[in-house]
Amino acid sequence: MLGVLFLIIIFGILNQLIFGFYQKKHSFFNKRLMNLLYIYHLLFYGVYLWYASNNLSDSHSYFSFYNDYSHLSWLETFGTDTKFINFLGYPFYSLGFSYEMLMLAFSWMGFVGFIYSYLFFREKIPLKVKLFKKIDFLTLLLFLPNMHFWTASLGKGAPIFMGAMMFAYSIFQPKARLFTLILASIIVFYIRPHVFLFLAVGAVAGFITGKEKISVTNKILVVVGMLGGVFLVQDQILAVVNLQGSENLIEDFQNFTGDRAENLSEKAGSGVDMASYPLPLKLFTFWFRPLFIDAPNVLGLIVSFENLLYLVIFLKILNKDFLSFIKRSPSFVKMSLVIFLLTSFAMTFIMSNLGIIMRQKQMVMYFLFFVIYYYLAEKKYNRIIKLKQLREIASRRMVG
Repeated sequence: MLGVLFLIIIFGILNQLIFGFYQKKHSFFNKRLMNLLYIYHLLFYGVYLWYASNNLSDSHSYFSFYNDYSHLSWLETFGTDTKFINFLGYPFYSLGFSYEMLMLAFSWMGFVGFIYSYLFFREKIPLKVKLFKKIDFLTLLLFLPNMHFWTASLGKGAPIFMGAMMFAYSIFQPKARLFTLILASIIVFYIRPHVFLFLAVGAVAGFITGKEKISVTNKILVVVGMLGGVFLVQDQILAVVNLQGSENLIEDFQNFTGDRAENLSEKAGSGVDMASYPLPLKLFTFWFRPLFIDAPNVLGLIVSFENLLYLVIFLKILNKDFLSFIKRSPSFVKMSLVIFLLTSFAMTFIMSNLGIIMRQKQMVMYFLFFVIYYYLAEKKYNRIIKLKQLREIASRRMVG
C-alpha cells in the first residue's frame, strides 16, 4: 500500500511537469481541470482493483507472466500484441513493483491518454459547446466513466488509448511533434497492428481530402511516412488475422472473422449473434450496446447509461446538413471519421461478446465525439456570426 501511495505522488509530480510544459505551449491549457481529472482517474484505478479481485481479469494473467518467466531478459519479452504489454511492464516488475503498483503504472498511461485527448480537442476546437444547455461538452467527454474504467488497469486498453490520442494530437504538425508521433505509432502498432493501419489510412485520407491549407512538406511527410510504414509492416498486420501469404484475402478474412466471432462468443456468457446481423445493426451493437435489456451483468447496466448518452450525442448529427459539413470539413475531422468508421467496421466482423465490445470500443469513441463536437461548434460559430451581422445591420439602421 505504501508503494502505491508513493507512486501516486511520483506520478502526480510528473503530471505537473507535463502540465507546465503544455501550459507554455498552449494558452488554453487548464492545470486545475487536469489535476481534477487525475484524481478522478485514480478513483477508477481503485474501482478496477476491486473489480479485478472479484472477477476474471486479464491483468492477473499479465502479472503472472513475470513470475512464470522471470528468467527472461527484457528484450526477450519484446513482440507485438500481448508480448508488447509484457515488454512495457517488465522494467516496472524488475524494480520490484507489486501487482497493485504495476496496475497503477498502466493506469497512469491511460491518464496520459486523456491529457492528449484534451489537447487534441481544445487545440482544434477552441469554441466551447454546451450539451443540454448547461453541461460543457468537452468536460463531459473527459469524465465519461467507462472511458476511465477500461484505461485504469494493467493491459492493452491504457497504452493503446494513450498511443491513439498522442497520434491524433501530433499528426497534423509532424515536424514539430515528430518524437510524439513516432512514439505513438510504435505503441499502437506493437499493441494492435491493424489499428495502426486504420490510423495511417485515416491520416492519409484526411490530408488528401482536407480543405484547409497544409504545407507541402507536411503533406509529403505524413503521406509518405504513413504509407511507407504500412508497406514495411504489412506482414505483421496480416499476421494478426493469419492472412500472411494468403492467396485470397477476402475469403480467408471471412473465414477468420467467423471463427474469431464464435470463439469470443463462447468466451463469456454475453454473446450476441452479430454474424447474422445486417451491417447497420452490427455497427449499432458495437457503438451503443449493451442498452439495459441486454446488459450481461451489473457492470453492463452501468455501462448502459453511458451508452444511452452516446446514442443521444450521436443523434445530434442526424441532420441533412451533416453530409455537406463532412464534405467541407478540415482534414483532422475527416481523419477522425475515417479512423472511427474503419475500426468500427472491422470490429463488427470480429466482436460477438458484449463484455469485450464494452472495452474494445473505448479506443475509438473519442474520434466520433471529436467529429460531433466540431460539427456542433461550427453550428454555434455560424449562429454567433449571423447574430453579430444582424446586430450590425440593426445598429446601422438606428444610426441612419
